[in-house]
Amino acid sequence: MKRRALLPPCTDDDQLARMRAAVTADARDRPGVYRMHGSTGEVVYVGKSKRLRTRLLSYFRGRYPEDKGARIIREAVRIDWDYTPSEFAALLLEMRLIKRLRPRLNVAMKRDDRHFAFIKISRGPAPKLTVVRGPTEDSAAYYGPFQGAQRVAESLRELNDALGLRDCTFERTMHFSDQSELFQIARTPGCIRFEIHKCLGPCVGGCSEGQYDQRLALARAFLDCTDDTPLDTLRREMEASSSRLEFERAAALRDKVQRLEELRVQFLRLRFGVESLTFVYTVPGHGGDDRVYLIRRGRVRDERPAPRTPNDEAALERAIADIYGPVERPTTRVPTHEIDEMLLLTSWFGRFPKELERVKHVPHLSVLSRYDTVALSAASQEA
Repeated sequence: MKRRALLPPCTDDDQLARMRAAVTADARDRPGVYRMHGSTGEVVYVGKSKRLRTRLLSYFRGRYPEDKGARIIREAVRIDWDYTPSEFAALLLEMRLIKRLRPRLNVAMKRDDRHFAFIKISRGPAPKLTVVRGPTEDSAAYYGPFQGAQRVAESLRELNDALGLRDCTFERTMHFSDQSELFQIARTPGCIRFEIHKCLGPCVGGCSEGQYDQRLALARAFLDCTDDTPLDTLRREMEASSSRLEFERAAALRDKVQRLEELRVQFLRLRFGVESLTFVYTVPGHGGDDRVYLIRRGRVRDERPAPRTPNDEAALERAIADIYGPVERPTTRVPTHEIDEMLLLTSWFGRFPKELERVKHVPHLSVLSRYDTVALSAASQEA
């Protein structure tokens, strides 16, 4: 009984009728975003539609109480909405509202069928590289998104082995060799990877903090596609094993090289894909409310009404120069707060490829490196 009392009360039939009457009378069939408010005033659900009135009325037609729409509407006592110029604008606003308001029914009921994985570099002493399904609101570094979590995990294991990075639990206490208290601690074996020379052993005093950070910097450079040290190290070991006629070990090292190369190709495809989402995108709007979106590296950096006067044109040109002029360092690292928007834009242009006919590419300083050449070659082979 006590647990039932803590649950929010369901909306009664009279309240449902009043909400439906309000939607019928006031809502129009145009793009927009709606918010459903619970009895305490909190926003319990955020949604969007290119035909707002039709979408809202559909919530009142649920045949069964267990229907998703029926469950959502019975949590609400009020609905409000904002119109947007286009479906694209509604999609952006919906995402931003969900990130800001964190409605509990969006978390519980909105499924994300994009099965992506990210490589996360944790913070703290001896940072650790792990594969995660999605970013969290922290200050860790994320690389991605990538497809195939298992393949990425296998490749990441090879990267850890090649550089001697730890893969033990976060709870494991680190004892670097340059920590003064280690002189009072008898070091005992406790890291199998350290004993077989696969890890620097930051937990058992096998390295200094600076030595570990140097290897971590190599891992970051590899993830940024600017350094091949891990691959070169494995290739040298493979060639040395082959020259000593250790063919089984050479074959095992060859497989490790292949897995790391597959991982790098994924990085390159990502980098090429993110860089390709850099353009000026003009979207026709409802009632002539056309909008211009300045998109760089998969993120909307500016949004403004389409220019109608010479002053508007001049202001747009200044904004273009400000946004696309500065040179950004090529990287596969994606800031946490930009990941959702990058995925949204990737999905949008994937679903509606003809929308790319509306974009205008802006020339900006960039150098096509050998890494980008590999990515372009891999992409063309897949096509």
